[in-house]
Amino acid sequence: MLARARNVYEKFLEAIVILLMATLAAEVTVGVIFRSAGQSLVWYDEVASILLAWLTFYGSALAAVKRAHIGCPEVVAMLPPRVKFALRLVAEALVIAFFALIAWVGYSILDVLATDSLVSLPSVPVNYVQSVLPISAVLIVVAEILTLPVVLAEARTAHGAHVPATGEGSH
Repeated sequence: MLARARNVYEKFLEAIVILLMATLAAEVTVGVIFRSAGQSLVWYDEVASILLAWLTFYGSALAAVKRAHIGCPEVVAMLPPRVKFALRLVAEALVIAFFALIAWVGYSILDVLATDSLVSLPSVPVNYVQSVLPISAVLIVVAEILTLPVVLAEARTAHGAHVPATGEGSH
């Protein structure tokens, strides 16, 4: 049940990332075409920067559900199971707490930014653009919670095999 939810969630995040990549590629292509024709788009650079930032944040959530962020699994694998489990539990709690804090702070600043708008597109409010902070932080927290049982199960083992969040791999 949880593995299925994790897989559905992963596919959902993949769709968002693919959509953002395709949108960024199309936007950059259109911008280059217009610039080559001598008719530069005023909003091109600002929108490309925003799309790249969104791609980075949503891509981070995808990496979290795939357990693909940088880590030191070899070092952790050498630890005894009890120490490994305790260390994993603390690390996961800290990651979840950190991103919960980012979500809360990110959400709280949206009201402050409500009166600002983009420079090149004055009809687009900055709080819409910056909503990526709390949204992606919540997505990362969900990813961490969905992968937590597999991570803790792996930490309980005596050997050092890394178990990907998808449940594939050797034990």
